[in-house]
Amino acid sequence: MIKYGVVFDVSSKKEELKKLETKLSSSDAWISSSNIENLTKKINNLKEIINPIIELKNNIDVLKQYNEFKEEEIDDAIKKEFENLFFEISNKIKDQETITYLNGEFDNNNVIFEIHAGAGGTESCDWASMLNRMYTKYFAKKGYEYQVLDVQQGEETGIKSIVYLVKGPFSYGYLKNEKGVHRLVRLSPFDSNNRRHTSFAAVDVIPEFDDNIDIEIKDSDIKVDVYRSSGPGGQGVNTTDSAVRVTHIPTNIVVTCQNERSQIKNKETAIKVLKSKLYQIKLKEKQNKIDNIKSDHNSIEFGSQIRSYVLHPYSLIKDHRTGYETSNVNKVLDGDLDAFIESSLKGEK
Repeated sequence: MIKYGVVFDVSSKKEELKKLETKLSSSDAWISSSNIENLTKKINNLKEIINPIIELKNNIDVLKQYNEFKEEEIDDAIKKEFENLFFEISNKIKDQETITYLNGEFDNNNVIFEIHAGAGGTESCDWASMLNRMYTKYFAKKGYEYQVLDVQQGEETGIKSIVYLVKGPFSYGYLKNEKGVHRLVRLSPFDSNNRRHTSFAAVDVIPEFDDNIDIEIKDSDIKVDVYRSSGPGGQGVNTTDSAVRVTHIPTNIVVTCQNERSQIKNKETAIKVLKSKLYQIKLKEKQNKIDNIKSDHNSIEFGSQIRSYVLHPYSLIKDHRTGYETSNVNKVLDGDLDAFIESSLKGEK
């Protein structure tokens, strides 16, 4: 006999959705494009919460039919079908449980996601490249859209830094706790003596804020530099001076963007990223969570890591905040981060 003691109540969310849809259909909503965009985003976000729960409820109703069969009426094919549905429902309920932890003010925002190599030259640049591969595979598994805003290649291999704009449901909520220093221990492929090396890279995660945020950037406070976009080469390389570097003079925050071929579009994107960074600092100042305005993550060095990835002399990945660990390093480096992310979200609450 299969039992499920799950209660789903989305009536309040349905009511909220109905009000927003009514508001969107009114003539007042069309006063500005930003107003329409915000309403549409809220409606889509609610649907992303409501629809999976309705689907789950319907599947559980189907699953309950299993108990209506007599033992002799159930052949192997029917039994297998219900078993598959049972495990599918179990996994989806687990996903919905995780979403209940994503109730922060900005958890459903898109993400400005950055990876920066630490000190150590080639080793750290290669480690940053490995992290880049891990996270892009995670983005793909979650169905997130992502685009490179800026990338700085390593001198010999790997990357010095890379900046993404990641778009998807609850992308900031899922990724926010990845912020911090990540430490790698391995036998170096760049050491002719095959010695063990420790490398560091930092991940920064910032919610993307819409154009309506209360941040004013004066022209006198920024310095804009234009340069030629860099890349690995090939026919698609951008050879025009369209890349843009924006420096916010009061805070010394630097934002670069070279994704678009248009200098104007690159500047617009860079300013939007700068606004998000400044707004995040403003929020943290209000909450007394930072002591200075320029940066809030630790130095990229030993002792400051949030997670260690040990490939030698044994295989282990451990999160130092939650204590969660696994020996299946290849699975994690292939983008399977769900267990680490879930444990950090639960630990946060």
